[in-house]
Amino acid sequence: MKIRSYHPEDRGAVIRLWRDCGLVVPQNDPGKDIDRKLTVNPEWFLIGERDGRIIATCMAGYDGHRGWINYLAVAPGHRRQGAARRIMQAAEARLGAAGCPKINLQVRVSNRRAMAFYRSIGFTVDEVVSMGKRLEPDHPGKIG
Repeated sequence: MKIRSYHPEDRGAVIRLWRDCGLVVPQNDPGKDIDRKLTVNPEWFLIGERDGRIIATCMAGYDGHRGWINYLAVAPGHRRQGAARRIMQAAEARLGAAGCPKINLQVRVSNRRAMAFYRSIGFTVDEVVSMGKRLEPDHPGKIG
């Protein structure tokens, strides 16, 4: 698998991959998420390609305090072949080179397979509560 940064022509294939992997939920607009990522460290939006096809993605970010991983995805037909591990290693290398001391990520509690994968590469469950607040006025989950 070749790992490279996202290119604008990847958009459709990336969104299809995320849908195929069950990463797109009503409260997340994948197009907006891509657009936002392209404004901050766009080179850390990683794409895994095999035979010219996008089979994996990983968005890495760093706010100066913690690194974050979002949209780690591997096409269902390419799982359990090391693609997730390799793209995560590439993300960790970039974050580490930027001085990032720790990486955080969020996994839906229903996604046991993802939690097992992250544990296998050294992640542990932090004893914290993840909280969020939507700022978009037109968001379907926003009250008021």
